[in-house]
Amino acid sequence: MTDRGRAPAWTAEEMMSVEAARALAGHTSCFVGIGLPSTAANLARRVHAPDLVLVYESGAIGAKPSVLPLSIGDGELALTADAVVSVPEVFNYWLQPGRIDVGFLSAAQLDRFANLNTTVIGDYARPRVRLPGSGGAPEIAASCREVFIMVRQSKRTFVDRVDFVTSVGYGDGHDSREKLGLRGRGPVRVVTDIAVLEPDPVTRELTLTRVHPGVEVADVRAATGWDLKVADEVAVTEPPTDEELAVLRRLVEGSPS
Repeated sequence: MTDRGRAPAWTAEEMMSVEAARALAGHTSCFVGIGLPSTAANLARRVHAPDLVLVYESGAIGAKPSVLPLSIGDGELALTADAVVSVPEVFNYWLQPGRIDVGFLSAAQLDRFANLNTTVIGDYARPRVRLPGSGGAPEIAASCREVFIMVRQSKRTFVDRVDFVTSVGYGDGHDSREKLGLRGRGPVRVVTDIAVLEPDPVTRELTLTRVHPGVEVADVRAATGWDLKVADEVAVTEPPTDEELAVLRRLVEGSPS
């Protein structure tokens, strides 16, 4: 843990990316989105999971980008991939049959049962904000063996009930997901810039299990839009290593590696 009053040698976003990358150790394939998930997955491939196969929605399988892609259509993905297939093949052959270990998702809103909203803020017919939409997120949430969620934590994002369910986490909790017949286990880990949350094994409600260095449980509660459930023992995330930070910063800065 960092010393009180002393600024850490990393940012909260770096800690989030490092922790998410660590969680990919031991996994063989990952369906990757652009942004924070792509950063974490590429960091994992360089440090924690060298054999990790990165699959992008555009059809790039086994992509090994030397710099972070700007979009799923970035030529760097096709140039470095083991194979490039059609989008329907990615979904019909790889994703929907449950062949992908981990799906990485983010969202504008997330609720206590890990349902995600990337569609609208406010009423659907008259939204205050129209968001980018679903893309492949509903299929990723439904069919990957596990789902990791990366999102910055605030009451604006962590809401009691999402305005629109774009991607199902655990529905209304308990066995809601099973009743829907969804193939994958669902979200098993939510990594934020201040903490890690995991679903309760029975109720499926997100529970605080770990705080990042320098963060208190009260800080996480204050950034959550519902009465957050807290584990009996809350661990503290290990700080980033020098190697993790060096590799991450090269990625973010766009330095080929």
